[in-house]
Amino acid sequence: MRIKILIVDDEKPICDLMEMNLQAAGYDCKAVQDGLEAIRLIEQEKFDLILLDIMLPGADGYDIMEYIRPLKIPVIFVTAKHEVKDRVKGLKLGAEDYLVKPFDVVELMARVEVVLRRFEKTATVLTAGDVTVDLESRKVTKAGLPVELTNKEYGLLVLFMQNKNIALFKENLYERVWEDEYLANSRTVEIHVQRLRKKVGWEKCLVAVYKVGYRLECQD
Repeated sequence: MRIKILIVDDEKPICDLMEMNLQAAGYDCKAVQDGLEAIRLIEQEKFDLILLDIMLPGADGYDIMEYIRPLKIPVIFVTAKHEVKDRVKGLKLGAEDYLVKPFDVVELMARVEVVLRRFEKTATVLTAGDVTVDLESRKVTKAGLPVELTNKEYGLLVLFMQNKNIALFKENLYERVWEDEYLANSRTVEIHVQRLRKKVGWEKCLVAVYKVGYRLECQD
């Protein structure tokens, strides 16, 4: 069963952006723009995570949080309210994280992944076409046959598979996989991506995005 995420935000373009990217990464999503509608959905369905705005019609995010807290559903506030007092209030109400708009999609995906992992709700197996990654054993297979990768290649592979159809910046790839500051004009990421393409047969689907980085184009 896929992980189910509820998106609550009164700005439809923001809802659409989050829903599109989360669904591309394999999550099952529902999005609403009204606080009372969100509460109705929470009463009717089971969600693994809620992405919650604060300024909402019907009932604001703080009111919804009070309702959610006894249900033990993890919540990430995604809001334009950026002051420290707002962050503190959100976290004290029980939110697992607090992300300020405007946000980078890659950062959103990373925060979602971290919170789900904290609650042991992340998938342990990733798939993209005929490539499969078992995250617990770190085993990679292509069409059922094992693929040997270096640690850095494996890190890139997992990031691409967790962010299918999303353009990932070279800087973000480097900083997350190498855990260091990206150096301008470095070809490290490019070289490792070229090797990864050959090893898993992604010459056509792992594409370069001009002045950005790379995107794994995948239909599943």
